[in-house]
Amino acid sequence: MNTPNQLVQKRWNYCNILRDDGLSYGDYVEQLTFLLFLKMADEQSKPPFNKPSPIPKGFGWAALLKLDGDDLEIHYRHTLEELGKRSGMLGVIFRKAQNKIQDPAKLRRLIVDLIDKEQWSSLSVDVKGDAYEGLLQKNAEDVKGGAGQYFTPRPLIAAMVDVVGPTPGQTICDPACGTGGFLLAAYSYLAKHGGLDRSQKKKLKTGTFFGIELVDSVTRLCAMNLLLHGIGGESDEDLPVATKDALADKHGEYDIVLANPPFGKKSSVTIVNDAGERSRESLVINRTDFWASTSNKQLNFLQHIFTILKQHGRAAVVLPDNVLFEGGAGETVRTELLKQADVHTLLRLPTGIFYAQGVKANVLFFEKKPARERPWTEKLWIYDLRTNMHFTLKENTLQRADLDGFVACYNRKNRNDRRETDRFKSFTYDELTKRDKLNLDILWLKDDALEESANLPAPEIIAADIMADLAAALEQFSAISDDLNAPK
Repeated sequence: MNTPNQLVQKRWNYCNILRDDGLSYGDYVEQLTFLLFLKMADEQSKPPFNKPSPIPKGFGWAALLKLDGDDLEIHYRHTLEELGKRSGMLGVIFRKAQNKIQDPAKLRRLIVDLIDKEQWSSLSVDVKGDAYEGLLQKNAEDVKGGAGQYFTPRPLIAAMVDVVGPTPGQTICDPACGTGGFLLAAYSYLAKHGGLDRSQKKKLKTGTFFGIELVDSVTRLCAMNLLLHGIGGESDEDLPVATKDALADKHGEYDIVLANPPFGKKSSVTIVNDAGERSRESLVINRTDFWASTSNKQLNFLQHIFTILKQHGRAAVVLPDNVLFEGGAGETVRTELLKQADVHTLLRLPTGIFYAQGVKANVLFFEKKPARERPWTEKLWIYDLRTNMHFTLKENTLQRADLDGFVACYNRKNRNDRRETDRFKSFTYDELTKRDKLNLDILWLKDDALEESANLPAPEIIAADIMADLAAALEQFSAISDDLNAPK
């Protein structure tokens, strides 16, 4: 019996062979995705499933198995091109697909030895889903490839879903879905806690989860991740994920939004003049349903998330520190959000938990409310999981248990019965509005490292913290420079 770890290791070991030919981890996972889809479509067309195959005749798995050498490489390339023209799930998986494996012998081995020998459809959803998720995590660990920006730490996602507590029948959206971590965690939570009947289980697969992703190659990874976990694939009309610019317009209304928007601070566009010179200009998002026009990507996502929530809809959003204190548009957005939503909880995250370097982030929890004169936010509770907490990506990784204290203090079943602790403090609306620029970057715990030299953390922790501070400062200076140099 194959375990997820065994499946991951077997396929990951082969990646190291392909790397000698210049194939990146991301390229490898993408090629696995194409081949896995073709293999599973072939399996599903045979007993006991007997489903009609979505793959056009002559471009299926059987055709690849018959070929070798250059004939295999040519046919595989044509297969990707042909399937990329199709609509529905085929289009999502194969759009702009390219063969990155230039050696036909290695492509043949991947098809025959690593994919064909496994009966993927007979594996449980947990095994094949967790195996694919394991591959995505290994890809995210390749810092040079940049894939980590799409990968939110799974223990953090699990804790966020636990406190939001989705219920059957609610619609859940991630407008920056990456490889689908939030959607899968919500699915897992509902499957475990929902007590679902047959119709509710069906609804979970086709009418509950909605992901938006800007990058085609990431959308296909997300679609495959969801498919292997049993979400989507029932019909081409009901796809759980789509490639588009979420900020371009309001793409629906949802009961719950869970998201970790892209880390890049500025939205920008590359301009090429007649002489071929390239420059980047800040791209200000102008939408009539936004409170402020800005090129700050996170502020735009925060405003967008508010617009796509139903009345009394709930959101949990990972946001960098600058969203808490930035003036101008930032102050406007914070002011309006506190008025028009119940912004009830802020979780300050520790450093060293994201694959992108230098990230200082938080999770903001709020509920959209109907219009009224009096502000909806009466009290903001802040949980500080950052001060005197040190994590790294390898030696001391964040575990779900590290968030147990926060989950207990959040008290989802009765938020009105919260109690303050050393790490959990409340601030009234009046106290917040008296702060300069409505700054929500609030600290109260003493940093032990500053109090006594004997308490200094390990050198690598200090170095990581310094890097995080420098990266954050450089980003702020870069934003100021961009604004000063922007055309008046």
